[in-house]
Amino acid sequence: MNNLHRRMGTFSLTMVGLGSIIGSGWLFGAWRAAQIAGPAAIFSWIIGMIVISFIALSYSELGAMFPEAGGMVKYTQYSHGSFAGFLAAWANWIAIVSVIPVEAVASVQYMSSWPWKWAQWTHGLVVNGSLTGGGLAIASGLLIIYFLLNYWTVSLFSKANSFITVFKIIIPGLTIGSLLFVGFHSSNFTSTGSMVPNGWASVLTAVATSGIIFAFNGFQSPINMAGEAKNPGRSIPKAVIGSILIATVIYVLLQIAFIGAVNPSMIVNGWHHLNFNSPFADLAIALGINWLVILLYSDAFISPSGTGITYTATTSRMIYGMEKNKYLPSIFGKLHPLYGIPRQAMFLNLGVSFLFLFIFRGWGVLAEVISVATLISYITGPVTVKSLRRTAPNLYRPLRLKGLSIISPLGFVFASLVLYWARWPLTGEVFFIILIGLPIYFYYQAKIKWRGFRQNFLAGLWMVVYLICMMAISYLGSEKFGGINVIPFGWDMVVITCMSLLFYSWALKSGFKTEYLEQGQKVNDDLRSKENKTTPQLDQSDAI
Repeated sequence: MNNLHRRMGTFSLTMVGLGSIIGSGWLFGAWRAAQIAGPAAIFSWIIGMIVISFIALSYSELGAMFPEAGGMVKYTQYSHGSFAGFLAAWANWIAIVSVIPVEAVASVQYMSSWPWKWAQWTHGLVVNGSLTGGGLAIASGLLIIYFLLNYWTVSLFSKANSFITVFKIIIPGLTIGSLLFVGFHSSNFTSTGSMVPNGWASVLTAVATSGIIFAFNGFQSPINMAGEAKNPGRSIPKAVIGSILIATVIYVLLQIAFIGAVNPSMIVNGWHHLNFNSPFADLAIALGINWLVILLYSDAFISPSGTGITYTATTSRMIYGMEKNKYLPSIFGKLHPLYGIPRQAMFLNLGVSFLFLFIFRGWGVLAEVISVATLISYITGPVTVKSLRRTAPNLYRPLRLKGLSIISPLGFVFASLVLYWARWPLTGEVFFIILIGLPIYFYYQAKIKWRGFRQNFLAGLWMVVYLICMMAISYLGSEKFGGINVIPFGWDMVVITCMSLLFYSWALKSGFKTEYLEQGQKVNDDLRSKENKTTPQLDQSDAI
């Protein structure tokens, strides 16, 4: 039977989300954000949290309604049909599957700066930010370990991830305390005459490109594991919002500790000259905190590996979900009869992870790919949840968001702004991500003899036109964001906001009661039936 095992509670799902968010992002994000925005990087993390929270709230209602494996790749198909659904699913999968190799790369990059004499051989693993042959071999070994820890059972994954995540919280906590106590320079926050030395545009750019959006992207993991949740209607929203808030506190404190721990002589010529191979470990070495150095180098394997293990699990559920949407061969929708694991999907993701690892080889390049693909998929969540309120009002909603008429359009606008902040030409890579997937979509449309193609295509057309317009504005926009300055700073964000609201309106009008919603209705009915047997039915007026 193709039934996923429902064994994960709220704590386990929160650990999944937190484990995904606190990966290599904490090891590199504070340094990269400070390099771009200086002390004002603190504001970048808070802005990132606000942006992601609005988007995550939309997905939380969807995840509670449809607790199924790989749900993030299915929701848009329910509201807008196969074309928009495929574009969102493809972008989301690219974003998530590329996290697996980026975590392995992060571990190897920290390993390449081991200070001990017996470890001199590790210094050749990374050259100019790119893995060498030896580095690729070690990173490949890590990918295989992530794979094997998910190969047999979700219970093993759940237990291993919860243990690793607890460890991942302790190490950042010790790092924060040590840096604040041993070597904190409060003067660093105003050493260049301002807390915002590179202007507010740099603060916004840091949100999109320094690893902040990349880090917070982990909120998706509990949603993609909803098919294995014991009580998804209640545990999914708690896990999603809880993991974001806990991670924000950790990241802001890490950013403060990092800024204060930097030797003032290193930022005399500006924060953009700040360069580290292993940021927090290098600071600990400079401050003589030897025990912390050892912990940090250990955690450089544990934190990224915990995230890599989590994403190995969630991406297999995404492939499983895409097969159920008829985007991929049926072999990827098969579950192991004993363990309930989509093993063929795991093998596909392992192969793609190896491909990304050998093509890109660097943490920074992979993080950019993830950021662009993530932002494409984010625009569909707010549209989908609002559209389903109109086209499927009778669906059981364990979580019914109050103020969705405000939350939804703001989530769409925020996602658009962050995509713009990512800077040209990075934003221009959006089309590449779409183009490599479209032949697959058209192939499977041909197999079903283009049944319903016109309606599905027109319902998703807004997304293609939106992306073209976003690329044009990015190119014509402010030089502060890589454009040619036809649209000056300030006015560019007004244009993005107005354009986003127009496309949001178009997208809502494009939604219809699709044939695919029947599948979602069955999942929703099963949820209603299950919750009626265990607890009194939640009144639809109960909401957050």
